[in-house]
Amino acid sequence: MTETGQHPAPVLLDVRGLSLTFGGLRALDGVDLTVAAGEICGLVGPNGAGKTSLFNCVSGLYRPSAGTVLVDGTDVLRTAPHRLAGLGLARTFQHPVLQPDATVLANVLLGGHARLPARLAGYAVRWPGARRAERELAAEARETLGWLGIAELAGEPAGSLPYGAMKRVELARALLAHPRLLLLDELASGLVHEEVHALGEVIRRLRSERDVSVLLVEHHMGLVAAICDKVVVLVQGRKVAEGSAAEIQRDPVVVEAYLGRGA
Repeated sequence: MTETGQHPAPVLLDVRGLSLTFGGLRALDGVDLTVAAGEICGLVGPNGAGKTSLFNCVSGLYRPSAGTVLVDGTDVLRTAPHRLAGLGLARTFQHPVLQPDATVLANVLLGGHARLPARLAGYAVRWPGARRAERELAAEARETLGWLGIAELAGEPAGSLPYGAMKRVELARALLAHPRLLLLDELASGLVHEEVHALGEVIRRLRSERDVSVLLVEHHMGLVAAICDKVVVLVQGRKVAEGSAAEIQRDPVVVEAYLGRGA
């Protein structure tokens, strides 16, 4: 139990001893990290520290050379990447990965396809059940766009949008997968001050309104300090610190390796 007598929240993401090498380069070196249910965890460090590499291991894009990655107790490394959404895992990318010529709504719908019944023949012949499922998914996609404040963009080509709007579209697509754990890769990059503040409110609402836990890679330390329950610092592939944002900002190793470089 915690000091308040409450049972600790269950661990949703459990990364242990994670190492990753590319040729002779060690991108990750024995990293341990946990994210509890209901937690917003920041992952920070200088460029090249291994943050996105860790995301790519957790989301099945990279296969680490050592270590384990458990999502709600299930071994990610033994799970096909296309099945990870079924574990409640979704992510965004550092640079939005959208189909530029497709509409915003079409892009968002891609996030929910893993939830549709796996009766491909039914979709090929357009059975009534398939059409109903598609209508319900489209209605949910529109609701999600509205929740993010961009409902009016549903019919616009995704490639015509400002950068900040593209990032919200990618977030909407991830939310349509109904994640319990959401990996956000530098969602604030390229945003102006007002957009960063609004993003912080959205991430808080993800937890309070949608029961989503968040692992956040971010260089914007003001955002990290404002919303994260804890912060993990990577430097050259190793975890060098973990604690609250205030503790991290006072840590001499972090000041030297990260904050002291103007990040």
